[in-house]
Amino acid sequence: MVDRRTLTEGIKPPAAAAAGNAVDPVKEREFVYSNRPAIANAGPVVERVSITTRIRGDLAKALKRASLERQLSGTEPNTLQDMLEAAIEPWLRSNGLIR
Repeated sequence: MVDRRTLTEGIKPPAAAAAGNAVDPVKEREFVYSNRPAIANAGPVVERVSITTRIRGDLAKALKRASLERQLSGTEPNTLQDMLEAAIEPWLRSNGLIR
């Protein structure tokens, strides 16, 4: 098995790595951390859970087609998950199952 190297060893030129020459710590930090700003909080975290169900083939085909067409046109929601949530949530609300 090949010995693993640290990320900072990976940015050293082969000759410098063999000679044991140090890498500039500022450049090393910039490479490793890219000085990227922290990602802003986009809102509350919504827990997603997996469910398994079966639906009619014609509905599954239509849903998949709608998803692909909406993705191509840039229309939201366009994922199966988001489209199903948008369809199910009003039904749950109208039946008093969620607020």
